Amino acid sequence: MTIFPLPAFQDNYIWIIQDKDSSHIWAVDPGKADVVLKYCQENNQNLVGILITHHHKDHTGGVAELKQHTKCPVYGPEHLKGLVTHPVDDGDTVFVFSQPFSVISTPGHTLDHLCYFAGQGSPVLFSGDTLFKGGCGRIMEGTAEQMLTAMRKIIALPDETLIYGTHEYTLANYRFALSLEPNNMALIESNNTSKTLRLNNQPTLPTTLSLEKKTNPFLRSDLNDVKTQAAQQLNEKPAHDPVAAFSQVRRAKDSFS
Repeated sequence: MTIFPLPAFQDNYIWIIQDKDSSHIWAVDPGKADVVLKYCQENNQNLVGILITHHHKDHTGGVAELKQHTKCPVYGPEHLKGLVTHPVDDGDTVFVFSQPFSVISTPGHTLDHLCYFAGQGSPVLFSGDTLFKGGCGRIMEGTAEQMLTAMRKIIALPDETLIYGTHEYTLANYRFALSLEPNNMALIESNNTSKTLRLNNQPTLPTTLSLEKKTNPFLRSDLNDVKTQAAQQLNEKPAHDPVAAFSQVRRAKDSFS
């Protein structure tokens, strides 16, 4: 099983899961159909399945057309009845080729957000807009408590988990992260590496959970330095409650320029 991105829009990645033993692929969050169809045509590949993490159009906009062309199954949140053929929820399993992916409910960015985790072999997480390299999704429908719960679910996964977020937000995320932890050497090194990748038009993703634990402020909102700096940017006192502290970090990022 090989995973690689097809760029879409300005900063989206449609992740493609390719079977090493056939000409079949799956697509994760195909916001644009033509990107996937072009790849299939040029590389003699057949789309045989789709995973959806949440309802936003830049993640679902191409699904209807892809279904029309391929008749492939679509797995995703239950309420997307017009698009999803196989509704899934927390604890369900989706088999992508022979690999089982566990469905993890991660509301926060949206109320319907799902992640897909494969723990066999080299662990993989398709995190949609829940977790990015150096950041997390805006809280658009859920609550800070829900998003912190999602972060804790992800932290519990193996350190070597490869995390495939759906946006190329890394450099912007790192600018904020460095404002909270300017002396974090792991963060400084990853920022420099990511800058080089982008200069060469290469994706900064996937990332690893071990790196995110060292660098991502949304997995580090319990640390005094992170809490204190976020609160200062908001002209607030540092929160002691974990949910309130996470909320401060998220709100500080929302207003960061």
